[in-house]
Formats: sequence, C-alpha cells, structure tokens
Amino acid sequence: MIKYSLKCNKCSTEFESWFGSSKEFDRLKKLKLLNCQNCNSLEIEKSLMSPNLANTKKKNNSQNIKKYELVKKKLKKYQKFVRENFDYVGNNFSYEARSIHYNQKKSKKGIYGKASIKEVNELKDEGIETEMIPWIEEKEN
Repeated sequence: MIKYSLKCNKCSTEFESWFGSSKEFDRLKKLKLLNCQNCNSLEIEKSLMSPNLANTKKKNNSQNIKKYELVKKKLKKYQKFVRENFDYVGNNFSYEARSIHYNQKKSKKGIYGKASIKEVNELKDEGIETEMIPWIEEKEN
C-alpha cells in the first residue's frame, strides 16, 4: 500500500488517498476512475509528499514510554496505599491468610505478602479471597 497526496488541477483541492501500488494509481487515472472530491474533476495529479516513517516510530515509542511511566506511577501509588493500610506478612502469606480465614487469628487489617500462583489458587479453592497485583520493587542505589 502507498499513500499519495493528490491535487486537483481544476480547483486546487488537495487530498490524500491510498493505492495498492504506484502502478495502481496510473491504471485508475488512465481509466478515468480518479476524481476530485470537491469539484468531481478528473484532472488529478500526484503532488509531493514526504515520508514520515522515522517520526511515526519515534512518536509511538515516546507514547509507549509515557504510558508505561503513567502505569508505573499508578502502581506505586497503589503500593503505597497497601503498605500504609495492610500488614506485611512476607513469604507466610498463605499461612496467615488461612489463620485469619479459619478464625485462628484475629486481624484488624488486611494482609499482603508473597505467594506463588499455586498457593493463591489453593487459597481461592478453599474460599479464601485473594488478589494478585503487580509489584514494583524499589531499587536501592
């Protein structure tokens, strides 16, 4: 596919259109199937158009970085909330969750910690509500 900037020689309207190839443009023009969207004239010519492939890639990469940073910022904010409002139980998460669920231990706050996917699935099978969230570890410099 190729995109051309086109110009009507009769009314000077400029517009863009996609073609399968440059030969396709020539074939459609020869068959008089290209017309101006403004005045319906058949006097259509290709005009100069600069490619912007490098800029598009750079722009998309820049947008992706911005989105990544936004998600990272939101995750850190969520992590801060969890740290301030829940008790950290480390690798004992499964044990502590079962203790609270089966009333062997009282907890005024919720808990958070580390558990494998298998452990989380086992907890859910027992009817113990759990959620997994992505966790960004702070790098120490």
